[in-house]
Amino acid sequence: MNLDDIKKIPLNFKRRKRVGRGPASGSGKTCGRGHKGAGARAGWRGLYRREGGQTPLFRRLPKRGFSNDNFKREYAVVNVGDLNTFEAGAEITPEVLLKERKIRKLQAGLKILGGGALDVPLKVSAHRFTRTAVEKIVEAGGEIKEL
Repeated sequence: MNLDDIKKIPLNFKRRKRVGRGPASGSGKTCGRGHKGAGARAGWRGLYRREGGQTPLFRRLPKRGFSNDNFKREYAVVNVGDLNTFEAGAEITPEVLLKERKIRKLQAGLKILGGGALDVPLKVSAHRFTRTAVEKIVEAGGEIKEL
């Protein structure tokens, strides 16, 4: 093996440009930023967003996207595990849950989620049920009613 056999190893990153290393480097003195003006100053890069008196590009382009927030329905949610405090055979309705402070307010309706385990058979009435919630309520010997 000789020195002329050695190959340069390719790097998987780009080396940082070293500025301010004299006139021979090609980026000495002003370090590639030109003379004076906002682009030559440190910290403020707003120069590249200015277009003089012309309407800026971001205001010329049309808005994109769609938001359906006007029709969004938020439900008051309760996990089936939270219903274990009720006695067996009890009828659970949104009004009962409000009275027991399991939910703070009834928004677009009540949704029962499948979190936790249910040990007692209950008759649950709600506006929405998740699939796992239905399975757990029926498995415990309870009934569901969709409002």
